[in-house]
Amino acid sequence: MPIKSMTGYGRATLTLGATEMTLEASTVNRRTLELHISAPPEWTTLEHLLAPCIRAHITRGKLTLQIQPSLTANATANALLWDPDALRETLAKLSRQAAAHNLPFNPDAHLLLRLAELHRARRENLPPLDAPGTQSALKAALHTALSHLAAMRAQEGRHLETDLRARIHTLQTHTTQITTHSDGILPRHRTALFARLQQAGLDLDPADERVLKEIALFADRCDITEETTRLHSHYAQFLAILDEAQEIGRKLDFLCQEINRELNTIGSKANHLPITRLVIEGKNELERIREQVQNIE
Repeated sequence: MPIKSMTGYGRATLTLGATEMTLEASTVNRRTLELHISAPPEWTTLEHLLAPCIRAHITRGKLTLQIQPSLTANATANALLWDPDALRETLAKLSRQAAAHNLPFNPDAHLLLRLAELHRARRENLPPLDAPGTQSALKAALHTALSHLAAMRAQEGRHLETDLRARIHTLQTHTTQITTHSDGILPRHRTALFARLQQAGLDLDPADERVLKEIALFADRCDITEETTRLHSHYAQFLAILDEAQEIGRKLDFLCQEINRELNTIGSKANHLPITRLVIEGKNELERIREQVQNIE
């Protein structure tokens, strides 16, 4: 099953009486599921109604649902009608309140527009949320918006999967190269050790116990066999998780932490410049992977 991104957008519309509703759902990445629903104030229980539908589609991410009412084409002619009496009454009330609090009151075009929007919203006369057919129509529209959102998330998820597989392959190559370089560290150290001893005027037997002990201690300090073995195991698990049909973001994030831990250990043990360079390149690649994983559900 393709992985899903946590970034997406979906839209749907429905008509309730003389009011056309637009639903816009958008998501961004979050560690948990966060719901933010903006709807007409008359529908105070809307979030309680729609939240179960949303959770059935989405498990992680911040979802913002905007529900905006507007008049249908048939009611447009009435949308621009003014109610002079209502407007004068509202302005008078505002003026009295301002005077009671010793505040200046100078109505401007912006205030008039806000009042017009207020009266228009009242004329739209949204049906109550418990009116027959209202809840089922909202749920159907929400399902459409979430379906469009899911399609976008799946499409981006396919691109993320392709990118992640390529980057894991790069890390596998780096780790194989690290293993190849580590195989020659001990002979190089032995040769360098005897060269330093000769420069110091010490002609020790290669079988001398002190020399053998130094070589053994160095071999133990720089052995990275366990780390490279675990890295290849982590890579295999990472690729296998990409094929799972469930929430995988947290698993991948955990594996990124473990890969980073092994690379750090190799970097601290490495006593060879080519290995150090490969560790740095691997950590840079891993950081790009972690950034991508943060956007996977």
